[in-house]
Amino acid sequence: MRCVCSVSYSVSLNGSTSEWFSPSRGLRQGDPLSPFLFLICAEGFSILIEEAKRKGLVRGAPIGTARFSINHLFFADDSILFGDVSRKWAEARVNFEKSLIYFGANVNNEVKENIITMLGVRMAHNPEKYLGLPMMVGCKKSWAFANFVDRFRKRIEGWNLRYLSIDGKEVFIKSVLQAIPLYAMQCFLMPKTFCRKL
Repeated sequence: MRCVCSVSYSVSLNGSTSEWFSPSRGLRQGDPLSPFLFLICAEGFSILIEEAKRKGLVRGAPIGTARFSINHLFFADDSILFGDVSRKWAEARVNFEKSLIYFGANVNNEVKENIITMLGVRMAHNPEKYLGLPMMVGCKKSWAFANFVDRFRKRIEGWNLRYLSIDGKEVFIKSVLQAIPLYAMQCFLMPKTFCRKL
Protein backbone atom coordinates (compact mmCIF):
# COMPACT_ATOMS: atom_id res chain seq x y z
CA MET A 1 0.00 0.00 0.00
CA ARG A 2 2.97 2.32 0.56
CA CYS A 3 3.69 2.25 -3.18
CA VAL A 4 0.24 3.71 -3.83
CA CYS A 5 0.57 6.78 -1.61
CA SER A 6 4.33 7.47 -1.62
CA VAL A 7 4.51 9.37 -4.92
CA SER A 8 4.26 13.17 -4.92
CA TYR A 9 4.89 15.81 -7.58
CA SER A 10 5.96 19.41 -7.95
CA VAL A 11 5.50 21.23 -11.25
CA SER A 12 7.96 23.84 -12.53
CA LEU A 13 6.25 26.59 -14.51
CA ASN A 14 8.15 29.60 -15.87
CA GLY A 15 11.04 28.98 -13.49
CA SER A 16 9.04 28.71 -10.25
CA THR A 17 7.99 25.42 -8.69
CA SER A 18 4.63 24.65 -7.18
CA GLU A 19 3.98 23.05 -3.81
CA TRP A 20 4.25 19.26 -3.64
CA PHE A 21 1.05 17.34 -4.27
CA SER A 22 0.04 13.67 -4.44
CA PRO A 23 -1.83 12.08 -7.35
CA SER A 24 -5.48 11.37 -6.67
CA ARG A 25 -5.47 7.78 -7.91
CA GLY A 26 -3.35 5.09 -9.52
CA LEU A 27 0.03 3.51 -9.01
CA ARG A 28 3.31 4.85 -10.35
CA GLN A 29 2.77 3.20 -13.70
CA GLY A 30 -0.29 4.82 -15.23
CA ASP A 31 -0.66 7.54 -12.62
CA PRO A 32 -3.10 10.30 -13.57
CA LEU A 33 -0.59 13.12 -14.08
CA SER A 34 1.08 11.67 -17.18
CA PRO A 35 -1.91 11.94 -19.57
CA PHE A 36 -2.65 15.47 -18.34
CA LEU A 37 0.92 16.58 -19.05
CA PHE A 38 0.63 15.18 -22.57
CA LEU A 39 -2.67 17.01 -23.09
CA ILE A 40 -1.18 20.29 -21.86
CA CYS A 41 1.82 19.93 -24.20
CA ALA A 42 -0.33 18.79 -27.14
CA GLU A 43 -2.70 21.73 -26.67
CA GLY A 44 0.23 24.19 -26.62
CA PHE A 45 1.77 22.54 -29.68
CA SER A 46 -1.59 22.70 -31.48
CA ILE A 47 -1.89 26.43 -30.75
CA LEU A 48 1.66 27.03 -32.07
CA ILE A 49 0.91 25.10 -35.28
CA GLU A 50 -2.33 27.03 -35.84
CA GLU A 51 -0.51 30.33 -35.28
CA ALA A 52 2.19 29.31 -37.79
CA LYS A 53 -0.57 28.43 -40.27
CA ARG A 54 -2.20 31.86 -39.81
CA LYS A 55 1.16 33.55 -40.46
CA GLY A 56 1.66 31.49 -43.61
CA LEU A 57 4.69 29.63 -42.25
CA VAL A 58 3.09 26.19 -42.69
CA ARG A 59 0.36 24.89 -44.95
CA GLY A 60 -1.72 21.84 -44.27
CA ALA A 61 -2.79 19.14 -46.68
CA PRO A 62 -5.84 20.17 -48.74
CA ILE A 63 -9.01 18.19 -48.14
CA GLY A 64 -10.74 17.28 -51.40
CA THR A 65 -11.63 20.15 -53.69
CA ALA A 66 -12.68 22.43 -50.83
CA ARG A 67 -10.46 25.24 -49.54
CA PHE A 68 -10.01 23.49 -46.21
CA SER A 69 -6.74 21.98 -45.10
CA ILE A 70 -5.57 19.89 -42.19
CA ASN A 71 -2.14 20.40 -40.65
CA HIS A 72 -2.12 18.14 -37.60
CA LEU A 73 -3.95 15.40 -35.73
CA PHE A 74 -3.42 14.33 -32.14
CA PHE A 75 -4.78 11.06 -30.81
CA ALA A 76 -3.82 9.17 -27.68
CA ASP A 77 -0.08 9.91 -27.42
CA ASP A 78 0.59 10.21 -31.15
CA SER A 79 0.99 13.27 -33.34
CA ILE A 80 0.45 13.28 -37.10
CA LEU A 81 1.66 16.37 -38.99
CA PHE A 82 0.61 17.28 -42.55
CA GLY A 83 2.36 19.86 -44.71
CA ASP A 84 4.79 20.78 -47.45
CA VAL A 85 8.21 19.18 -47.54
CA SER A 86 11.29 21.37 -47.31
CA ARG A 87 14.86 20.90 -46.16
CA LYS A 88 14.13 22.89 -43.03
CA TRP A 89 11.43 20.41 -42.01
CA ALA A 90 13.60 17.47 -43.03
CA GLU A 91 16.25 18.53 -40.50
CA ALA A 92 13.82 18.03 -37.60
CA ARG A 93 14.44 15.00 -35.41
CA VAL A 94 12.24 12.18 -36.60
CA ASN A 95 12.19 8.53 -35.59
CA PHE A 96 12.72 7.13 -39.09
CA GLU A 97 12.15 3.53 -38.02
CA LYS A 98 8.57 4.41 -37.07
CA SER A 99 7.98 6.84 -39.93
CA LEU A 100 6.21 6.03 -43.18
CA ILE A 101 4.98 8.22 -45.99
CA TYR A 102 1.80 7.59 -47.93
CA PHE A 103 1.24 9.46 -51.19
CA GLY A 104 -2.06 10.36 -52.81
CA ALA A 105 -2.93 9.10 -56.29
CA ASN A 106 -2.05 12.42 -57.98
CA VAL A 107 1.61 12.57 -56.90
CA ASN A 108 3.97 11.61 -59.74
CA ASN A 109 6.79 9.10 -59.25
CA GLU A 110 9.63 11.62 -59.59
CA VAL A 111 8.22 13.78 -56.78
CA LYS A 112 7.72 10.65 -54.64
CA GLU A 113 11.36 9.60 -55.13
CA ASN A 114 12.65 13.09 -54.32
CA ILE A 115 10.64 13.28 -51.10
CA ILE A 116 11.61 9.75 -50.01
CA THR A 117 15.29 10.50 -50.68
CA MET A 118 15.15 13.85 -48.90
CA LEU A 119 13.37 12.54 -45.80
CA GLY A 120 14.88 9.06 -45.69
CA VAL A 121 11.60 7.35 -44.83
CA ARG A 122 9.93 4.25 -46.21
CA MET A 123 6.95 4.52 -48.52
CA ALA A 124 3.75 2.80 -47.40
CA HIS A 125 2.22 0.90 -50.30
CA ASN A 126 -0.80 -0.31 -48.37
CA PRO A 127 -2.35 2.03 -45.85
CA GLU A 128 -0.79 1.27 -42.48
CA LYS A 129 -2.75 0.53 -39.34
CA TYR A 130 -3.07 2.88 -36.40
CA LEU A 131 -4.63 1.65 -33.16
CA GLY A 132 -5.69 -1.51 -35.00
CA LEU A 133 -7.48 0.33 -37.80
CA PRO A 134 -6.34 1.25 -41.30
CA MET A 135 -5.37 4.91 -41.59
CA MET A 136 -7.06 5.13 -44.98
CA VAL A 137 -9.86 2.91 -46.20
CA GLY A 138 -10.88 4.16 -49.65
CA CYS A 139 -12.28 1.48 -51.99
CA LYS A 140 -10.61 -1.43 -50.18
CA LYS A 141 -13.13 -1.72 -47.35
CA SER A 142 -13.36 -5.52 -47.47
CA TRP A 143 -9.55 -5.78 -47.27
CA ALA A 144 -9.31 -3.16 -44.53
CA PHE A 145 -11.65 -4.98 -42.14
CA ALA A 146 -10.88 -8.62 -43.03
CA ASN A 147 -8.82 -9.05 -39.86
CA PHE A 148 -11.96 -8.67 -37.71
CA VAL A 149 -13.43 -11.88 -39.14
CA ASP A 150 -10.14 -13.67 -38.36
CA ARG A 151 -10.14 -12.28 -34.83
CA PHE A 152 -13.72 -13.52 -34.36
CA ARG A 153 -12.73 -17.02 -35.49
CA LYS A 154 -9.70 -17.12 -33.21
CA ARG A 155 -11.77 -16.05 -30.19
CA ILE A 156 -14.44 -18.65 -30.90
CA GLU A 157 -11.84 -21.39 -31.45
CA GLY A 158 -10.10 -20.42 -28.21
CA TRP A 159 -13.29 -20.89 -26.19
CA ASN A 160 -15.05 -24.20 -25.97
CA LEU A 161 -18.61 -23.04 -26.53
CA ARG A 162 -20.04 -26.57 -26.50
CA TYR A 163 -20.21 -26.59 -22.73
CA LEU A 164 -21.90 -23.20 -22.42
CA SER A 165 -25.63 -22.83 -22.03
CA ILE A 166 -27.57 -20.62 -24.44
CA ASP A 167 -27.42 -17.82 -21.86
CA GLY A 168 -23.66 -18.32 -21.50
CA LYS A 169 -23.19 -18.12 -25.26
CA GLU A 170 -25.23 -14.92 -25.35
CA VAL A 171 -23.06 -13.37 -22.63
CA PHE A 172 -19.93 -14.46 -24.53
CA ILE A 173 -21.17 -12.86 -27.75
CA LYS A 174 -22.24 -9.61 -26.09
CA SER A 175 -19.21 -9.14 -23.85
CA VAL A 176 -16.37 -10.48 -26.00
CA LEU A 177 -17.28 -10.64 -29.68
CA GLN A 178 -19.26 -7.41 -29.93
CA ALA A 179 -16.36 -5.48 -28.40
CA ILE A 180 -13.94 -6.47 -31.19
CA PRO A 181 -15.38 -4.30 -34.02
CA LEU A 182 -16.99 -1.66 -31.78
CA TYR A 183 -14.24 0.98 -32.05
CA ALA A 184 -13.94 0.46 -35.83
CA MET A 185 -17.70 0.86 -36.22
CA GLN A 186 -17.51 4.19 -34.41
CA CYS A 187 -14.89 5.42 -36.90
CA PHE A 188 -16.03 3.92 -40.21
CA LEU A 189 -19.25 2.99 -41.94
CA MET A 190 -18.87 -0.77 -42.32
CA PRO A 191 -19.90 -2.49 -45.57
CA LYS A 192 -23.13 -4.50 -45.30
CA THR A 193 -21.39 -7.64 -46.57
CA PHE A 194 -18.85 -7.34 -43.76
CA CYS A 195 -21.60 -6.94 -41.13
CA ARG A 196 -23.38 -10.04 -42.46
CA LYS A 197 -20.16 -12.05 -42.17
CA LEU A 198 -19.80 -11.06 -38.55
